[in-house]
Amino acid sequence: MQISRAPSPVMLMFPGQGSQTPGMGALWAEVPACRWVAEEASDAININMLNLMAESTPEVLTQTQNAQPALLVVGLMAARYLAHATGKPLSEISQMLAGHSLGEYTAVAAAGGLGVGVAAQVVRVRGESMAKATGGAMAAVLGLEVPALETALEACPGVVIANDNSPGQVVISGPAEALQAAEPVLKQAGAKRLVPLAVSGAFHTPAMEPAAQAVALFLAAHPVQGLAVPVVANATAQPAQRAAEVQANLVAQVTGRVRWRESMNYAAAHGITQVVELGVGKVLSGLATRCHAGWQAVSLTSPAEADAWLNTLHTQR
Repeated sequence: MQISRAPSPVMLMFPGQGSQTPGMGALWAEVPACRWVAEEASDAININMLNLMAESTPEVLTQTQNAQPALLVVGLMAARYLAHATGKPLSEISQMLAGHSLGEYTAVAAAGGLGVGVAAQVVRVRGESMAKATGGAMAAVLGLEVPALETALEACPGVVIANDNSPGQVVISGPAEALQAAEPVLKQAGAKRLVPLAVSGAFHTPAMEPAAQAVALFLAAHPVQGLAVPVVANATAQPAQRAAEVQANLVAQVTGRVRWRESMNYAAAHGITQVVELGVGKVLSGLATRCHAGWQAVSLTSPAEADAWLNTLHTQR
């Protein structure tokens, strides 16, 4: 299948932790050009990734140190499939890339900033370090938008906004006891309720500083390369391609806010009209259309779905 370029400005997106599911990646791995991605990652971290994804219970696969490399591998297999099926680099398929939390590492690797083996190693380091930071909690805040929430959190020491995902979907993070103390304050400010998330730590807060340092040390020894396609960074909601800037963004996002809504706003302001979630799940395509109802959004979780989408590019060329 040949395409010269995307018929409308496209952004490829890679999901973060929470999208993992047992059996994911099996259909991508049936394609030899994709299977080698899983094999290279497996060799790099000494874990059989295909077995991990196929045979693990949900509880094992959900463990941070397992979920992160698994999601990376599936995302990169899907990206490899697009390039393989079209004979074109991602720069001729997508105007920009983005990834939610862990997904930013997948996006950077897909854009050529990290080799598969190194990408698997750094996300394993990230996952193991994050898993050690226990005692924290996260909760979705319903009914309170970001400006009002930021004001209310001034009275809640230790609690910060971790994920600004879309209008109406904001996640806070911090020590478990601090989140408990924050609940009445936030309800008084207008929040309808707080929904606890099933996580083991206060992700995207200063509590993750040891993990950020571990990532920084690893990347100092295995530097990021410049990108073929800009990646919109979680920490800044701005695109980056230069190696030093991309590497700094990967470190900053471990402790910083995931500015997903702002990232979607940047993409819309710069001409993106179609968003494509790659690998597994439909979380990001749903968030994207909550941010911009007029966008075309699709999730590609298998080669068959990818072929169908690529055919739309071919016929609209």
